[in-house]
Amino acid sequence: MQKQQSHTYLKAITIRDISDVHSIKEDIKKEMILILRVTPLAQKDVEQLRKVVEELYSIAKAADADIARLGEERIIVAPSNIKIWKPEYDLK
Repeated sequence: MQKQQSHTYLKAITIRDISDVHSIKEDIKKEMILILRVTPLAQKDVEQLRKVVEELYSIAKAADADIARLGEERIIVAPSNIKIWKPEYDLK
């Protein structure tokens, strides 16, 4: 009997508007690894970007996913079985 393989998919998305959050939420539920490019939204409306990031953080935490900043332009979201390494900063 063969063991059925399940795959984890990686998806890159550019966030242009707050309406993109709905499809991202669905991808988080599907346990995909998401790389979210936020530059276009940041250039358009920083306050809207802040709201989107806060909402994505809430969605990720509710789904037990891990979320982190990936450089200046991107955010990464990973399902619960994958952890994102985050360095501990010494703030002396």
